[in-house]
Amino acid sequence: MGEESAINPGDRAPGILPAEAIRRMVANRQIIAGGDLAADQIQPASLDLRLGRTAYRVRASFLPGRRHTVQERLKPLMMHRIDLTGGAVLETGCVYIVPLLEELRLPGHIAADANPKSSTGRLDVFTRVIADNSRAFDKVEAGYHGPLYIEISPRTFPVLVRTGSRLSQIRFRRGHAVLDDAATRRLHLAERLVDTDEPDISGGIAVSVDLAGQGGLVGYRAKRHTAVVDIDRREACDVAEFWDLIEARPGRTLILDPDEFYILASKEAVHVPPAFAAEMVPFDPLVGEFRVHYAGFFDPGFGHAAAGGHGARAVLEVRSREVPFILEDGQIVGRLVYERLTERPASLYGTDIGSHYQAQGLKLSKHFRAG
Repeated sequence: MGEESAINPGDRAPGILPAEAIRRMVANRQIIAGGDLAADQIQPASLDLRLGRTAYRVRASFLPGRRHTVQERLKPLMMHRIDLTGGAVLETGCVYIVPLLEELRLPGHIAADANPKSSTGRLDVFTRVIADNSRAFDKVEAGYHGPLYIEISPRTFPVLVRTGSRLSQIRFRRGHAVLDDAATRRLHLAERLVDTDEPDISGGIAVSVDLAGQGGLVGYRAKRHTAVVDIDRREACDVAEFWDLIEARPGRTLILDPDEFYILASKEAVHVPPAFAAEMVPFDPLVGEFRVHYAGFFDPGFGHAAAGGHGARAVLEVRSREVPFILEDGQIVGRLVYERLTERPASLYGTDIGSHYQAQGLKLSKHFRAG
């Protein structure tokens, strides 16, 4: 097959590839799946990645570098191997490397980026995808042929995973299609990307934290020494066993304790038009000593009326660094960067695919029982 077989004939537009193009890549074996893909594995503009059969407990995180495969670097760092076919618990504070079931044979004009799934980030499970000969996490260069691996490090809750569990997703890109500030302003005027008349747009649209709350609740702080979370079971965990509720305070501030994990929400309701996707810039050192949003990708249709939405708050996964840090209501904590798709997907995030987080406010991951 020629390189252009994964895209529509004559289509050379830069941007993120939608579901239809991803399916063509699978058909053309540019994406090689170990076993049949699940019906919902291809999302509107991304592909869920599945864990393989073995996890390797390693001494430390690593990148292979230009001259090495992941397997070559893995051997001296491996402590023991874990069979995932029957399920296994990954402990907090440990680092694991797992070969993924998907491999890539990318054409020379297609690159890829990975990120944790929303539910993964909301559990404070730190994940990064690694390719052979790579010098950066979550980045796959155009033309890459080879296996994929995932680094997994649960930070707060131990998690039960198994072969086929999905912790990360990958999206495919042709060229450069990130909107500059002027294009973002034009798109906001046409589509109202956030429910603010004059948003702060500088390297993306500013997103601020809501510490006023609705009904008095502004967030959750994770408890320590909890039971295990089964990654593949929905609504199986009691919120009270895993989270402390954070109520709004008179001054509308919150002191972030070092190395604690919080779930908060943005003040702005976010809209992602059908022919675009968005990404939250994870950390800006000019904002403060904390990290926001591990899983920062927003599919086309997120919060958008075309997909049954009326705006959706961005859930903020927040971890302070070495020092306590005071957050104030309305403080900017990140920025949304928008990017074009090469074509509008037939199905959008939301009612089209039964998305769990469409029209969300402050919301924990799907593993916790509501109410």
